[in-house]
Amino acid sequence: MISGKKALLIWGAGVFAYGAAVFHRSSLGVAGVEAANRFGIGASMLAMFSVGQLVVYAAMQVPVGILLDRFGSRRLLVAGAALMGAGQLLFALVTDVRLAIVARILIGLGDAMTFISVIRVVALWFPPRRNPLMVQLTGVIGQLGSLASAFPLVLLLHGAGWTPTFLAAAGLGVVAVVGVATVLRDHPYTGEAPPVPPSNAAVRAGLRASWSEPGTRLGLWTHFVTQFSGTVFALLWGYPFLVSGEGLPPATAALLLSLLTVAAILCGPVIANFCARRPYHRSVLVLAIPASSAVAWAVVLLWPGRAPLWMLTVLVLVLAINGPGSMIGFDYARTFNPASRIGGATGIVNVGGFVAAVALILGIGVVLDVLTPASAGNHYSLTAFRWAFGAQYLLWGIGAVQVVRYRNAARRQLAERDPDAFAALRRGLVAATAD
Repeated sequence: MISGKKALLIWGAGVFAYGAAVFHRSSLGVAGVEAANRFGIGASMLAMFSVGQLVVYAAMQVPVGILLDRFGSRRLLVAGAALMGAGQLLFALVTDVRLAIVARILIGLGDAMTFISVIRVVALWFPPRRNPLMVQLTGVIGQLGSLASAFPLVLLLHGAGWTPTFLAAAGLGVVAVVGVATVLRDHPYTGEAPPVPPSNAAVRAGLRASWSEPGTRLGLWTHFVTQFSGTVFALLWGYPFLVSGEGLPPATAALLLSLLTVAAILCGPVIANFCARRPYHRSVLVLAIPASSAVAWAVVLLWPGRAPLWMLTVLVLVLAINGPGSMIGFDYARTFNPASRIGGATGIVNVGGFVAAVALILGIGVVLDVLTPASAGNHYSLTAFRWAFGAQYLLWGIGAVQVVRYRNAARRQLAERDPDAFAALRRGLVAATAD
């Protein structure tokens, strides 16, 4: 393996593509109100924009993982960037709601090919001891795309209008295609032939083996329980909640979304260091993250009247831990699976948080429409938002139970299979196996 300047350059090209994907994914988050007015739709149909995008993303994770193990990261990253650019181009030009949903689906399809392709680059180009840090850095640096889709996109949207804003977003897809095609390489093997791509039968067998590992399912439920609250807040409903529900000026709401991204970037290395030093206790951190989110949301939702700005800031800072925390799921996938099936295993894990996010996005939209009189248009009350965001607690409960279940199964399996490795893990001497 190569872990010097070349590896960093290869990884940097992948991270840029991922940052562009996050930008495309999050671009609707601050344009929800404008989208509702442009297409003449309510909350439930607006939610379908993100639901269609995320359903495709989640549904494609395992198929894309299989393709990734066969064809490598470079081809999938190029295809993904091209699809997202095409989606943004269509979104910029259409006024028909059905075509707009098609545009978001194209973005979801391209997005599905991106993150796990970059994770495969990390697994192949960097030594195992550096993987937790590099995965966290991939996640948090990629979130700069979310930062660009918050405050700057608001300014461009209000200054230049809908079509120029999303045409500019489409242009970013072209830049990502060129960057990946020019710089990125699939493997670090020099002076020797690269590994032969596995057959279809071998890929299917590897996928079954990945699914049968309790650690892979622990990663899936880790991603499920830690990610969805922050994702839904940043992706669609946070901005309308802050502006329509809590009465903040649009610029202040966009600034809070930017703060969420900056705080996530700062949290990532801290979480990576904890996981590397205390691998046996990763699941304790996993459970603490949704617990802290649940407490912060409870204070905001139960606050008499509109919550003060400082409390909303605390909420955003707590939600910032969600994204970096969900990366622990990929650490489980890497440590429980060999490199030959890392694509499929990572795809399995990546389904979790986005399935939860789809359920919450759609649920919030339905509750808002039910509790909002038709005469109010797209102006949703704080009370409606409180009931809508209350749906999170059901998802947190389900996820926490499953994390405990598969943590115990993974520990039990490791203790039976290799007692010495389990004892070493408990002492924190190894970073890979079961937790």
